[in-house]
Amino acid sequence: MPAITKIKGDLGQAMVMADTLKRGYKVALPLGEDWRYDLIVLKNRKLLRIQCKYVESNNGVIKVRCETHDGRSYYRYKQEDLDYIAVYDKVTEKCYYIHCKHLGNGGRGSLSIRTVPAKNGQKKKTFKAEDFVKF
Repeated sequence: MPAITKIKGDLGQAMVMADTLKRGYKVALPLGEDWRYDLIVLKNRKLLRIQCKYVESNNGVIKVRCETHDGRSYYRYKQEDLDYIAVYDKVTEKCYYIHCKHLGNGGRGSLSIRTVPAKNGQKKKTFKAEDFVKF
């Protein structure tokens, strides 16, 4: 039986693929497992590299892992690796598209986006999930 993390990853990829197809874009799968991205999407005659993630938001926060682990070490995605990290959140049943400009040149370990406002009212340096629904 496959590992639960593999099943969740496959589900995240399938949901992002379905979402992009519903939006009218073409989708291709890279051949092999050693790519930095899971999907290639043709949008407005431009090819976009998309890494897919599965998450379950907690208390209105979606924590997006911006790295991968190969069993030995972690690798932080950089702007040069991808165009978007697409996240399927099981709780909201929505896909969110984080443009890789948010990763910076050196990469980052994670990024949190909020489906509800912060309880302390903080707005600075917070990301609203609704800003990442459009693709």
